[in-house]
Amino acid sequence: MTAVEVRADDFLAGFSDLRLSDADRAGGKGANLGELVAAKLPVPPGFVLLRDSYRTTVGHGPHQRELEQQYEAALRTAAGTTTGDLEEQCARLRALVHDSPLDAALRDRVLDAYHALGEDVPVAVRSSAVGEDGAKTSFAGMNVSFTNIHGDEALLAAVIDCWASLFSPRGLTYRARNQMSAMPEMAVVVLRMVRTRASGVVFTAEPATGRRDRMVIEAARGQGEVVVSGATTPDTYLLDSSGPALLSATTGRQEFEVVAGPDGDRRIPLTADDIRDQVLTTDEILAVGRLALRVLEHHHGIPQDIEWAFDDRDLWLVQARPMTALAAEPSPAGTTSASITQTDNEVRPEATPGEAVLVTGLGAAPGQATGAVRVLRSPAEGSTLRDGEILVAPMTDPDWLPTISRAAAVVTDRGGMTCHAAIVARELGVPCVVGTGSGTTALTDGMLVRVDGAAGSVTRATTIPTATTTPRAQAPAPAAEITATKIYVNLALPEVAERVAATDVDGVGLLRAESLLTRALGGMHPRELIARGDQEQFVTRLAGSLHRIAAAFGSRPVIYRAIDMRSNEFRALTGGEKFEPAERNPMIGYRGCYRYVREPELFGLELAALARVRERNPNVHIMIPFVRTRWELAACLDLIDASPLGRDRSLHRWVMAEVPSVLHWLPEYVGLGIDGVSIGSNDLTQLLLGVDRDSEQCAELFDESDPAVLDAIGQIVASARRLGITSSLCGQAPSTRPGFAEHLVRMGITSVSVTPDMVATTRRNVSAAERRMLLEHALTASSRSAEGGAH
Repeated sequence: MTAVEVRADDFLAGFSDLRLSDADRAGGKGANLGELVAAKLPVPPGFVLLRDSYRTTVGHGPHQRELEQQYEAALRTAAGTTTGDLEEQCARLRALVHDSPLDAALRDRVLDAYHALGEDVPVAVRSSAVGEDGAKTSFAGMNVSFTNIHGDEALLAAVIDCWASLFSPRGLTYRARNQMSAMPEMAVVVLRMVRTRASGVVFTAEPATGRRDRMVIEAARGQGEVVVSGATTPDTYLLDSSGPALLSATTGRQEFEVVAGPDGDRRIPLTADDIRDQVLTTDEILAVGRLALRVLEHHHGIPQDIEWAFDDRDLWLVQARPMTALAAEPSPAGTTSASITQTDNEVRPEATPGEAVLVTGLGAAPGQATGAVRVLRSPAEGSTLRDGEILVAPMTDPDWLPTISRAAAVVTDRGGMTCHAAIVARELGVPCVVGTGSGTTALTDGMLVRVDGAAGSVTRATTIPTATTTPRAQAPAPAAEITATKIYVNLALPEVAERVAATDVDGVGLLRAESLLTRALGGMHPRELIARGDQEQFVTRLAGSLHRIAAAFGSRPVIYRAIDMRSNEFRALTGGEKFEPAERNPMIGYRGCYRYVREPELFGLELAALARVRERNPNVHIMIPFVRTRWELAACLDLIDASPLGRDRSLHRWVMAEVPSVLHWLPEYVGLGIDGVSIGSNDLTQLLLGVDRDSEQCAELFDESDPAVLDAIGQIVASARRLGITSSLCGQAPSTRPGFAEHLVRMGITSVSVTPDMVATTRRNVSAAERRMLLEHALTASSRSAEGGAH
């Protein structure tokens, strides 16, 4: 295949015109393909319908207002804050997309680009939603893609179907769980089809263990959707990245392949020999490994999840993206997560002595869980799964997401490392074993089992651990690395508290109130709730969620940031339009500390819930967000003193440092009795640089490491040290940028707070920075001593 040039404009772009910085207009898939082409890696020709194609047709189309209103309502239903028929709501949203007329000029541009690929050639039409295929959210299988599309009208219909798939129940549920409230937008990738002989995925790090010196390849005959859908169990090849060199090969179980037919995809049964034989030769396995290393090198060593395909002659790349929710890399002293034996070309985990192995498969998501089995055949049965049970299913697709999120662990008959169950389980932190072949028959409802998601084993258990027999929540596990700087975690949901508390974390540096509060409100505006006299029910619900989190962390601090919903977010609650102002810029409007002072009723209910929780959990403290001036903070602290919390000085009172005025007022805040300051780097950067942090047009200007921002952070940390209070920073920069972490450590910050998946990485970055500082100090002292001796 030869490259096809597509003239770039606001609607379309060729891959050669795109880079990772274009993800806000080309989506994750489109931007990543542009990077592969820029690196001169083998990518089939194609083009991208950019985000503005969607905006022109749908986002700013004739149904814009109705679409926005119905989306907000459906998202609240998906989040569980209101009741409603999510299926019906999403069907109406998709109907609005299909009813949006396609601009004639856009239609012509798309068809011209398609014809440039060849006469009536088959293409893949793939969703590339803005925000998907990132390092945190994969959107695994949430939006549709199509293969072997022929002809003008079929192509245009597939594009519109991709746009409409933004509004599926599973997609909205995923967005709600990841607290993504903005209207979604989508680009669409059109890629000339490879006549695929074999295809699959390669991970440049081992997903179940986090080892960066290992690669895992999954392979199947025909087109690759049988791998990612979990419809079959693919071959799995483990490689040493240093060669690469093949370490082990496990033959999967594939009974059919999907190939191109004259009218679309066709399923072809495989022969007995094909089912028995390995998909790739050793030379082909190593070729995939070498190509993956080239991708890894171009992406600066960030572990990648790469889709590949062989035709009759060549090896092609059809996608690359960062690996999501990768396990922390083990230390060199303990690089093997599970003992394995190899027989008949298959890798099998060894059982712990005394345990009976019931089924084995691929360890797809690390961790261990013990519970009762619940065998389910379809997502429609998901409501029968009880909290703490082990979900066992033939396979899963995105419709299983709500059920997986409640399961203690997941076991499937089919699938590999890249199937939906594996990807979603890794993101949720749920142990997962896939490709067991017989899980749904060998395991029965009520059977007590232990699932080891790293070793790939399911063994018989005799008891289910409880908080009394397994006190994992009472204290953190021994730290892998000791740091003087505390490593805290950002949390929003009580469902994950026990799991996160069992990791190497020093406490909760930012407990976001928004999700807890909207649940406690039941989707109702607080003034509506107060008018109905339901305050006690609200306090009880909020206190219950807070207690679950606080109890999980034992004596470790949990810093509760009071509600900081803006007026536009409060308006979205039931009855909100009656009470909320319509602000042009709610980001710097009626929010935070000032709102508590002007409308203290809701804040008073929060304080009552906190007081109830602190009777049993004195490790909970309070943080006031978006403080602008001294007088409003003084008035807010008076409200706390007058609440059931009283003047208890064991209750630490923090402020968020988000508004630049904190540079002037911090000494006054400390004089009022503030014990700690937490730097909200997103808001602080936004207000210092004058850049809307959600603006796609100005994204390149938003930089937490801008010298002006670093100088402000340095002043805040220095003031905190001088005034004798603790300082923290809640954001991703310390974990994703080792240099940023070192900068904070050298400033003297006392803690950083990051998302749960980045705790181990951040601790390593901070530990390395602290060791360098100690070494520099020792060398400087030694040099001075030597100079003194010379005199």
